[in-house]
Amino acid sequence: MSFLKRFFGGKKKEEEMPVPAFTDEQYEKDYELKKQGLEHILGEMYGIVGHAVIPFEVGGAMDMYYFTRHIPGTGFATMELLDPAGDGPIPNRLGTYELVAFTKEPYNAASDSTTEFNKIERRICGIFTLVGSYSFQALLNPNETCEVPSKEGENKCLVFDHYQPDGKEFCIGSRKHHLLLCLEVFRSEMEFARENGSPALFAKLKEAGHYPYSDLNRAAVV
Repeated sequence: MSFLKRFFGGKKKEEEMPVPAFTDEQYEKDYELKKQGLEHILGEMYGIVGHAVIPFEVGGAMDMYYFTRHIPGTGFATMELLDPAGDGPIPNRLGTYELVAFTKEPYNAASDSTTEFNKIERRICGIFTLVGSYSFQALLNPNETCEVPSKEGENKCLVFDHYQPDGKEFCIGSRKHHLLLCLEVFRSEMEFARENGSPALFAKLKEAGHYPYSDLNRAAVV
């Protein structure tokens, strides 16, 4: 995947959105099972949810779910791609998935948008919203690279990876899915991944202590 050439609306086309096929009870049960599946891998979910003003399913941003007990810093995850039947993004070679990303910044509940945590949290939310929308229209596999539009002008550079620490699988009840890591990197790093393979880039990032984080307040590894 090279470049999301246009914003796909953060939404599925209205004509493609079916009448809701699940009851509130089914959604609530699925939410609890999905939460358990995420916590199995990422540790206990933080008690505050970053709810979008306009829901993702009708064109708004992703809700943000936070994890502070997995690795130093803060993990982010989506919970809106998979429905109670396990359907969602176009299945990649591993199946269907939710998205994850990480920052080294500790969680900060301050409303000040200028804090380092809030700046990257909003950045990741934008990435999740664009990639999440695109996942219903295109095949997104681990190890692929992707460019997404940015309000700042220069495209954001991403590399996807299958996030499975310690071999833990992401399951929702009895259903097996997986977590697709959205890793923001420098352009030179993305180009290195395209030439040498993403695993080679991941190895360099791990050696430098930067994997699986999307913070760019660091030196590029290539």
